[in-house]
Amino acid sequence: MRYRRFGRTGWNVSDIGYGMWGMGGWTGSDDAESMQSLQRAVELGCNFFDTAWAYGAGHSERLLGQLVRAHPDKILFTASKVPPKNSKWPAEPTYALDDCYPYAHIVEYTERTLKNLGMDHVDLIQLHTWDDTWADDEQWQRAAEDLKQQGKIKAFGISVDRWEPANVVKALRTGHVDAVQVIYNIFDQNPEDGLFPVCDELDVAVIARVPFDEGSLIGNLTKETRWPKGDWRNSYFVPENLDATVDRVEALRPLVPDGMTMAEMALRFILANGTVSTIIPGMRKLHHVEMNIVTSDAGPLADDLVAKLRAHRWDRVPTSWSQ
Repeated sequence: MRYRRFGRTGWNVSDIGYGMWGMGGWTGSDDAESMQSLQRAVELGCNFFDTAWAYGAGHSERLLGQLVRAHPDKILFTASKVPPKNSKWPAEPTYALDDCYPYAHIVEYTERTLKNLGMDHVDLIQLHTWDDTWADDEQWQRAAEDLKQQGKIKAFGISVDRWEPANVVKALRTGHVDAVQVIYNIFDQNPEDGLFPVCDELDVAVIARVPFDEGSLIGNLTKETRWPKGDWRNSYFVPENLDATVDRVEALRPLVPDGMTMAEMALRFILANGTVSTIIPGMRKLHHVEMNIVTSDAGPLADDLVAKLRAHRWDRVPTSWSQ
């Protein structure tokens, strides 16, 4: 496992972290299997784990707390997220900060996270949605600084809404944000335009989420793929999205080098960007952990392949189904 500096926090975090969304209630999730996978990740050197209160109303957070307590001799970095008060994803420009993240709400849900973790602090607390019209509102800024001073959090971050990576730059420039979590993958390369240069300038850590485009960049989807009733992916991969996505994945297939999977290529493309501090693929199963973490040792893709993959950038805008 290789490690990278996590922005101005100075933490050394594994460049392949662990995204825990799937452990909060996706169809097919199983706690015993989840814990086995988490334990294996620690054995392989993973030390950054990202969860959220919204992942099963604290269920995923409780699993993470169990993992950390099982390894008192290791430094494991914990990250979670405060849900919006109005329970609406994504944020809309019409929402006021009071609708989503008033001071008391941020404090209350940070304390809920601590209770779920069974710990006296969480390393990184993030706002789960964001609109940059809130940047100058002192409530979230005061909450961030008060929680740090009280020792309940070590750092504060923002998770950026889908396909709006620059919709956080004003907040970053306030100096109160230590980390930003953003969708970044072979298709979604637009964080490189307006976000990553600001993160480099301000030494803000970058957490790259959705490295496989919700699973499409693993290479197994077809236009007939469906998930069990109630699975979130049914509402995301509506025909409009699924058909276009499968066509773009098929266009990528000839670029996958011999002996490499598409999933490995997807992760190593992200590793080629030095602004990224860590990648958080979702890993519910043991074989996912072992396949994903080994890409850290393999390192970034060769420059010539990265250049070819840049032609597969897909600029998208938020829609009713993109959530």
